[in-house]
Order: sequence, then structure tokens, then C-alpha cells
Amino acid sequence: MDRTEPFRRHAVNVINSEIESEDEELERKRLEAKYGKVYNSKEVGIEFEITGFMAPYAACVNRHTKEEGLLEFQDYPRFYFNFRSA
Repeated sequence: MDRTEPFRRHAVNVINSEIESEDEELERKRLEAKYGKVYNSKEVGIEFEITGFMAPYAACVNRHTKEEGLLEFQDYPRFYFNFRSA
């Protein structure tokens, strides 16, 4: 077990407990209201190069600015959000 596992497990539970709908359009709207820009699996690959996963975080590099950072993601519907630079 890595040192971050308890924190990450808690974060996964919080993120997944906030999901209000399996309807992608409704869930995207909820996330956008809370976090701003939201990406589905196809969109995230256009904007970012994903370099690693440690749920609920995806390490990434912005393809345009080369800025490294983290995105959060939820399981279903799968969306990536809340980009933070490293």
C-alpha cells in the first residue's frame, strides 16, 4: 500500500457519492457548475496526454501549453475535471 491510498480511497468515495445521474448530459452540467471545464474520454485525449492513473487522479500534460498537472475523474459516467497544475 502506498502512503496516498487512504486519501485517494476517500476521494474516490466522495467523488462517486456526488454523482447525481447516469445521464451524461445532466452529469456534465452538474460537474461544469462545480468545476468548470469537463472532459469525456474522447475530449480529454484531445486536450491532454494522460501519463498515469491513481484513482481518482490522472496525471497529465496539456498538449497545447505543455503544462503538467492532475485531473480528477469519476467512474460512470466517465468524466475528467478540476485540472490543477503540478
